[in-house]
Amino acid sequence: MIIRALIFILALTAISLNAEELKVISDNFKGDQQKGIAVFTGNVKVTKGADELNASKVTIYTDKDKKPYKYVAEGGVSFYIVTEQQEKYRGKSQSAVYLSNEGEYQFYTKVDLLRLDDFRRVKGDKVVVNMSQGSAVAESAKDEPVVMTFTLQDKNSKQKSTAK
Repeated sequence: MIIRALIFILALTAISLNAEELKVISDNFKGDQQKGIAVFTGNVKVTKGADELNASKVTIYTDKDKKPYKYVAEGGVSFYIVTEQQEKYRGKSQSAVYLSNEGEYQFYTKVDLLRLDDFRRVKGDKVVVNMSQGSAVAESAKDEPVVMTFTLQDKNSKQKSTAK
């Protein structure tokens, strides 16, 4: 049983020799290699390159070639993401979905997303960012607005202020 779990984890992380290492640390692990599902619970930390995801539970779905295509994070989600264009994001939400084939991040419930490069901030109940298409959509909760904060630089000032 332990050997099968180790083989499944190794297959999950060894996608190709050129790929960045996917590392998952958690209190518990349950996997089903036939279904291509790996469930990590308890203080889960997922790292790949500079990207980091923290949550109470993370489920990773893999295709027939053992390549992850969907990540679902639940419970106190926090994250740090660096895009292919080297844009840096930090944020939190109650749940998140990453669709790796589409380059799409979906954040749900009490979303607070901050682009660190220019301090643009989005707060809402649902925020979807598609890195491949360069698009974003934000929706609010029933009685709450979507809040977007931009840092503007005065043409006479060379110093950039920070969003709070």
